[in-house]
Amino acid sequence: MAQIRATGLAWAGLALVVCACIAPLVASAELCGLEPTPSCGGENVREYSAAMRPSEQELAFDNLPGFTRSASHFDHAVISVESRVWAGQRGWKKATTAHIVSPARGANFVMYLADMRDDSSAEPAAAGVERFALVLTGEASVRHGKKNIKLGPNTYVYFPPNSTDVLSSEDGAGLLIYERVYAAGGKPVFSHGEVEESPLLPTGPEVFKLRKLLPQTADYDFNVHIMDFQPGEYLWVKEVHYNQHGLLLLEGKGIYRLGDKWYPVQAGDAIWMAPYVPQWYAALGSTPTRYVIYKDTTIDPLLG
Repeated sequence: MAQIRATGLAWAGLALVVCACIAPLVASAELCGLEPTPSCGGENVREYSAAMRPSEQELAFDNLPGFTRSASHFDHAVISVESRVWAGQRGWKKATTAHIVSPARGANFVMYLADMRDDSSAEPAAAGVERFALVLTGEASVRHGKKNIKLGPNTYVYFPPNSTDVLSSEDGAGLLIYERVYAAGGKPVFSHGEVEESPLLPTGPEVFKLRKLLPQTADYDFNVHIMDFQPGEYLWVKEVHYNQHGLLLLEGKGIYRLGDKWYPVQAGDAIWMAPYVPQWYAALGSTPTRYVIYKDTTIDPLLG
């Protein structure tokens, strides 16, 4: 009997040790949630490295002369990573940019990637121009008033028109940039945040998860959406509308229909969609899809 009691006490002691070890983890999970942030498990924050790689074809004929999955038509374009052209841009110190969408092809905005090296900086956008930046890799910072705001992967910042704030990076960063000439006549304000801290919005009858990173008010003439699809999920609505889009696939792969063409796409691919081009997406493969997409909003189609 003494041996049984000793064994029971040993198991009880082990249970207490296990509980003591697990309790802090459970409490941490309850406080931080399942998605990591810089303040909770920040070392695991998702980074979109595939979107900044020079090549992500994963094809046996990746280096075949003249081969590309990129395509350009009057109402849409698909630009795969090997088609990007990097160059210096006025106002960007120790950085190169690759423009994907611009008014040169009829768009009302520009979309480009910025590769910021050590001790790099970007001057404010031109007068009357608003700027949105999503950090894909590395870390950037913004001096806003008396605050120095750190921006890690999966964070974003919005600069209203005529902002004087400077974007910089000490150790390098990869950014996605949207800019447009402000046209709403309101008073948009500076903002920044983490993607996962933006609330999920209802999407019925759609099944994808949706976040909007800018306020949905008449002060803003565009928004930036983050859309998540599980493998096998697809857009319910086969969209045809007046809004323009600039999209970057951050994670996953699938099929995008644009007009009467069907494109296999994967992380790193960028897409421009003109007004009224038929558009539809289905997520394929074994990993979820996430993409970020620009959409002009609150502008009268007759005037904007």
